[in-house]
Formats: sequence, C-alpha cells, structure tokens
Amino acid sequence: MAVSGFEGFEKRLELHFFGDDNDPTVTTMGLRLLDFESLENVLRVVQCTVVSAVGNHFFDAYVLSESSLFVYPTKIIIKTCGTTQLLKSIRPLIHLAKNLGLTICGCRYTRGTFIFPKSQPFPHINFKQEVIYIEENLPNNLCFRKASVMPSKNPSYSWHVFSSASDNGAHFSDGEFTVEVCMTELDRVLARKFFKTGGDSAAKEMTELTGIGNINPRALICDFVFDPCGYSMNGVDGDRYSTIHVTPEDGFSYASFEYVGSVYDDQDDIVETLKKAVQVFKPATVSVSTTSHRREVWTRVAHAMEPLGLKCRSFAMDEFPTAGTVVFQTFTAARRK
Repeated sequence: MAVSGFEGFEKRLELHFFGDDNDPTVTTMGLRLLDFESLENVLRVVQCTVVSAVGNHFFDAYVLSESSLFVYPTKIIIKTCGTTQLLKSIRPLIHLAKNLGLTICGCRYTRGTFIFPKSQPFPHINFKQEVIYIEENLPNNLCFRKASVMPSKNPSYSWHVFSSASDNGAHFSDGEFTVEVCMTELDRVLARKFFKTGGDSAAKEMTELTGIGNINPRALICDFVFDPCGYSMNGVDGDRYSTIHVTPEDGFSYASFEYVGSVYDDQDDIVETLKKAVQVFKPATVSVSTTSHRREVWTRVAHAMEPLGLKCRSFAMDEFPTAGTVVFQTFTAARRK
C-alpha cells in the first residue's frame, strides 16, 4: 500500500428541496435555473471544476475534475473524490435554492472509509466532525436526523451515512433505489486500460474498449479521461443517471460505480447491470451499498457477485428517516480470505 496517493473513495451529498407546487417553473426547472457561474462558484469552494457536461429533458449531468454533479429540478447530487471539501457546498446551495423559491427538505451524506484519511482537510478529518459540520449548516426544519457507521469484518471497509429530513412528507421516492459500488485492488491488466494513450477521442475509445459502454447501452455517455491516467463518466438514461470513476494506479487502485434504478424494473436487470460493471475491473474487494424502501434490491446484489467469484463477507442493515433502508455488503474474491 502506498504511503500516500490519490484518494479514490468519494464523498457523496444529496440534497432535496420543495417549492410552491402551483408554480410550474419550480416543478419543471427549479434548480436547473441556476446559472453556470453560480455552480462554478460552489464547486470552487469544494475545490473542483466542471470538465464536461450533458443534459436532457429531466436533469443536467456534469463530469467534474473530481467526480460528478447531477442537477434535477428539486434535487442535487454531488460526488467528489480526492481532498475536496464537499460539505462546504451545503450552505451556498441552500442559499442559491432559496433565491429560486426552494426550501431544503432532505439531506443524505454517504462515504466509504478513506484510503488516506490523514490527507483529508477540514471538515472531513473524521466522521464525527463531518456530522457536526453538516448539522451546523442545516436549518432546523430538518428535524429527523440520524448518523451511522455501518461496519464490516474488515475495519478498512465501513460505510458512513448521515440522513436528515423535514416532517412534510417523504422526499426520497418510494420506488427508486440507489446502488453505490466501491471496488479496490483492481485487476492490474484491466487497470492499465485507464492510462491515457490516445488524443482527443481517448475517452470515447476507453469507454468502448473497457466494456463500460455496454453496461447500459441505452444511456447517453459523457466521458472524460485524465492525464496521465484516470477516467470518469456520467450515463444519462431518461430521468436516471449512472456514474463511474477510476483511479487505476497500482497500490491504491479504485473504481466506483453508482446508478439509480426502480423496483418496478425487471429484477434481473439489477443483477446484469452490477455484473457488467464489476467485470470491467475484476476487483479483489467490493463493497455495495443499496438505499431503498424495498428489500428485493439488496437481495439481488449477491446474485450478481457470486458468479464473478466474489463471496459475501459481511452484511449490515440500518433504517434512516424517509430515506429508507440502507444495506451495506462487502465481498472479496473467493481466492482471498
């Protein structure tokens, strides 16, 4: 293990807002009305920039110098890696939304265990400090609050969750689920594919060559390759996003895959999507967090991992206010204990 290197494990923040239902601008555009300069100013505080962007009828997706940003009319998701200060975006985002007539009604923060925790700046020095910082920056109407560290058998793999919500109804869609996959110790041959070799079309070629383009053939992909190595992509499919980020350096190789699905989808789709994503990297260790109101989502995870030679090593479950059930599972290659 390297003494220090690039921190692949992301911090993820999801904020939900509500406005006047009688104002069609709020429900159809809402946060998407934020001008690019305002978003750039928030990202500057976080210490990252936009490198590529795509949008459709439902939302806008930005690839960042450190991960991704998704902007929906009443929901915003920011996921950043490295030594970014993600939580510093909470206050300015609440302020910008307020100017559009939107009030925050839900917040969820998740992350894994950092590979290089001592490199993290304030307020990310430890989870306790992160929770204090979030709570100081949220308004009092978000009265249902819970913080939890979900363990695994390996102390290097814990899942940190903070969730809060106001009391005016559910803000996380009942039928929707989110899957967050973190992969370490990537297959060395496959990881080498994420080192830049080509010119302007390097990202597109990487997407095709690695099989990432086949994970969801319906998705419009916005991809970016970093110099000398590293890769990010956002997939846009109707009102759903997917995202992949890769840090391929040996010694601290890492890849993440996140996507949103619906419990009303064909259940086999969940299995196939996960299998395709993990096969791109063939990692030795995988952690999978599912956030959903339905149990059928997390039960499908093992079905995807086992055929790939990955054995379930730990399972943790916890309930969060209005966000639903979070299930955290870890898997390692069967050849490893």
